Amino acid sequence: MGDLTTLYKAVFPLPDLDATSALGARIAAQLGVGDTVALQGDLGAGKTTLARAILTALGVDEAVPSPTFTLVQGYDTPRLSISHFDLYRLKSPREMDELGLEEALETGAALIEWPERAEGRLPADRLTVELNLQDYGRRATLSGPARWQALT
Repeated sequence: MGDLTTLYKAVFPLPDLDATSALGARIAAQLGVGDTVALQGDLGAGKTTLARAILTALGVDEAVPSPTFTLVQGYDTPRLSISHFDLYRLKSPREMDELGLEEALETGAALIEWPERAEGRLPADRLTVELNLQDYGRRATLSGPARWQALT
């Protein structure tokens, strides 16, 4: 599950789509079964764009819609199954229990947009990516267990 006593933290400027794609590829390269990537940020901050970049780097060549209305979309990649969750429409953190996160993590990894709506129902060893709009584009602040240090 990772070393929870030592935290990794790094900031990546994302001035354009190429930088976002590069960060997505770095995250994808480190993903394994049981991993959760929590994508935080305001509307338009780039959560779905980064999720698409991660999925593309894993070999998904189909269109990757935002799962806002379906809440979860599954992808089988050559290396690993990915469940892409969008929790924006959750009315209560209890609804998280019905979405199958635990099952998804038993066989693959999860990308979760709007993770703050799950209030304590996400794995403690997740990688959190906070996206913010800046004058020059976007900025991603990553934090998580020390094993994510390889992203830097």
